[in-house]
Amino acid sequence: MSSSETSSTINQYGFFFDQSRCSGCQTCAISCKSWNLLPPGPVKWLRIFQWETGTFPTLRMNTLFAPCYHCEGAPCVAAANGAMFKEPKYGAVLIDPSQANSANLKAAWEACPFGAIVFDSDAPDSNASKCTMCVDRLEQGLLPACVTSCPMRALDFGLLSDLKAKYPYAVTSLSGMPDVSSAQPAVIFKPQDPKTQLVSYDVPTALSLLATRPNGLPPVYTSTSDVTTVPDGMLRKNALNMKPSSIEELIVLTQDSNS
Repeated sequence: MSSSETSSTINQYGFFFDQSRCSGCQTCAISCKSWNLLPPGPVKWLRIFQWETGTFPTLRMNTLFAPCYHCEGAPCVAAANGAMFKEPKYGAVLIDPSQANSANLKAAWEACPFGAIVFDSDAPDSNASKCTMCVDRLEQGLLPACVTSCPMRALDFGLLSDLKAKYPYAVTSLSGMPDVSSAQPAVIFKPQDPKTQLVSYDVPTALSLLATRPNGLPPVYTSTSDVTTVPDGMLRKNALNMKPSSIEELIVLTQDSNS
């Protein structure tokens, strides 16, 4: 199916992601690679981003499920000079191989707020590809490979209108994400649950006790700000970055920091 065969989107399917259930295990990303026969390395149609927020003792690891969100606004399509299109049956954003080249797909990547188009190298003539919404599976009556593989049941898929009715508490963006207003991604989210202090304790007292060492040894730190303030540049993953500037940075930002 080429871009000339469609003029408008009839249906819009999309994803639901429950951030509170995601453990960052990468099972969905691995199943995506397996189903689509993608080679090892940087060609990741589905990326799982991890980044830290907060400081000790209220540090939090965040995760984000990031395939192509098959946006209803799809700024990539407008920028791709005919190399990308919205197909009408599912609302998937697809590459038209008959029109695609490195230049117009790099322009599409620049236009995408989420960096959904991926390249196999940093070379100017690198090959580009992207998530297809598993249209081949949808045509068989199956769900996308990522959704069926999630062991934590953090994912769902269907008509976007049905998902919004099924999850009325869901939001259209998560903290840290780029502005979604113009792209209108076909995804909704349940954010992480608020942190809860299961064991009540006084944080300043605890920090003071942690600094103390026996037998006349000097304290571990002299000011609590030494452990509650993160110096600039210490963490590579202290914010969400969905558009890494190189293949090396992509690998770092999408690898499992818990392993």
